[in-house]
Formats: sequence, C-alpha cells, structure tokens
Amino acid sequence: MTTWHLTDTDLTGYLAGSLAAPFVWSVESHVAACVSCRARLTAAAPAALADDGWDRLDAALDAPVPGAVERALVAVGVSESTARLLAATPALRLSWLSAVAVTIALTTTMAHVADPIVFLVLTPLLPLLGVAAAFGPRTDPTYELTVVAPIHTFRLVLLRCFAVLSVVTVLAAAATLTLTTEGLPIVGWFLPSLGLVSAALLLSSRLGPVGATSVTGAGWLAVVAATGPVLFSPVGQAVVAAAAAAAAVGLRSRVVAFDSVRSHHRRSR
Repeated sequence: MTTWHLTDTDLTGYLAGSLAAPFVWSVESHVAACVSCRARLTAAAPAALADDGWDRLDAALDAPVPGAVERALVAVGVSESTARLLAATPALRLSWLSAVAVTIALTTTMAHVADPIVFLVLTPLLPLLGVAAAFGPRTDPTYELTVVAPIHTFRLVLLRCFAVLSVVTVLAAAATLTLTTEGLPIVGWFLPSLGLVSAALLLSSRLGPVGATSVTGAGWLAVVAATGPVLFSPVGQAVVAAAAAAAAVGLRSRVVAFDSVRSHHRRSR
C-alpha cells in the first residue's frame, strides 16, 4: 500500500523531462501504482502532450514488424521503403521458396535417373513463376501498395525479378553440384534463365506478367523441342546469350510503358 506521494515539484520535473536517473524510474514506478499521483500527473500534463503520447502509441502499435527478409535487406544498405516492397514479393515467401526447392530436387533426381536434359529444360522455367507473381493485381497481394509507392514501376519490377532470379540461381547452382559428372554443359540452364526472364519482362508491359510468362514459357518449350540438346552446346548457348542481350536492349526501350500501366491502374481506382 502506498504511504507517500510525489510532490508537485517531482511531477513538474517529470513532465519537463528534467529528472535524472534513477529517480525518474522511481517516479514512473510510483505513478504506475498510485492512483492519486497518476490523476495529479494527468491534470498537470498539457492536453497536447497527452495527445502526442497517444499518437505515438498508435503509430507504434500499427507499425509493421519487419520480417527476416526485410531486416536482411536493410542490413545490406537497402532503404526501408524499398526493402518492404521487396520483402512483400510473393516469390520470396517461404511457401514459394519451398516449392522451388522441391521442384529443383525432383528435376535433379530425374536428371540422375533419366536424362540431364530434364534439368536443363525445366530449371530456366522456375524464375518465370516468380516473374509472374512479381507485379500485378491478380498475383501480388501488395499491388495496391506498390501502385501508390513513390518508386518507378520498372525499377520495382527489376528489383523483384532480380531477387527471384538470385534465389533460384543459388538453389539451382547447389543442385548442379550434384551433377558435375555431366561436365560443363550441365550449367547450360543459366543463360536460358536470364534470357527467359528478360523476354518475359519485355512482353509483360503489353501482355501483363501472367500472359508474358505463359507465352515465354511455351516458346521456350517449343524451341527446346525443335532443337534438342543442340541448344545447350557452345553454339546454342551463344545464340541464347545473343537473344538475352537483344531482349535486354528491347526492355530498355519499354521503361516508360511500365509506369504508363501503373498510371492507368492508379486512375481507375
């Protein structure tokens, strides 16, 4: 039971922030337990001070809690706003990453049991799934946030696709280490991955992410069916590299189109 109370000087000093530790901690503990002193403190505090305190409390309670991906991005120098938009990429979620890891494991097993070309053909398709979910009202649950975010759509899409491609590349590279007996051609999935992502991005400003990735994926399978293992030979890889470079050059000319699409969605809201 409280048998003493704070003086008016103590309360005034606490409100002014002039009390030194550890006395300020004693004051706070007493106010938390003493109804009388708490009432006196509330009466002495300016209304603006109380309102500001409630505003700061509301902001702290409503503030999003950064996840592991967001914290990692901020730690390497990415701005908080950009990190939040990147961390919200559907293709960076644990469920998607788990699905990709399982798919790569299955294709690696099939490559061991059947033919390595299974790994070479299917692995480049995996980044396309991430591109399809990178930006768009049907696939991105944070699309409304990205539409009004102060960042160019093209930059956001590139960042998200780079993140997806990086994750898939790491997982696929790990799987490739189990196929080293096949020699250097087993890394033939890498250049097609870059080329397919570039082509999908080039088409997405016209067809949308889902349509672009569908067309690109179907085109890749048709080319593989027509050329077979030749596509993964040195000559075939050179052709793939040239096609990827051409898609990247064409993509540069479509920068404005990405922001035009977002402006259209912004006006239609």
